[in-house]
Amino acid sequence: MTKTEIFVGIVLGSASDWEAVEPAAALLRKWNIGVEVTVASAHRSPGRVEVYAREAALRGLKVIIAAAGAAAHLAGVIASHTTLPVIGIPLPSSPLQGLDSLLAMVQMPAGVPVATMALGTAGAKNAAIFAAQILALGDPRIAEILRQHKQELAEGVVRQSEMIPPEYRK
Repeated sequence: MTKTEIFVGIVLGSASDWEAVEPAAALLRKWNIGVEVTVASAHRSPGRVEVYAREAALRGLKVIIAAAGAAAHLAGVIASHTTLPVIGIPLPSSPLQGLDSLLAMVQMPAGVPVATMALGTAGAKNAAIFAAQILALGDPRIAEILRQHKQELAEGVVRQSEMIPPEYRK
């Protein structure tokens, strides 16, 4: 992969979603996976969403991550206009604290799948990892990065275990 190749597109329903989703973009960049971010609203700019989704594969994207709160139709609308995998991040930005977003993403009709992650920042990080896992199917470099990431997670658990008083540890 050259530095200019962008394989993951992140679409935010609003610029205010950036704070929750920035960790996903940062993780992809850390792994040298090309990522672009745009704002497009399924309700306020549906034409922009449609054009982005229809042109994504032509521009070389392999995966699209869509983050939205409230009615959260963004991921589904994108999925309806592309054959690329779409990963949804429901955001807790409404009085319903994300339940509405989560349900909008997981209740897609047959034929329009959206892989839906957890609410908020944890979901954003998992979306980045899941996008990398999809890309790793055809890229041994990314597969190795993911293997190392899993190893780092396991080592972190061991370090946490060492914080428990010795008389209680197993």
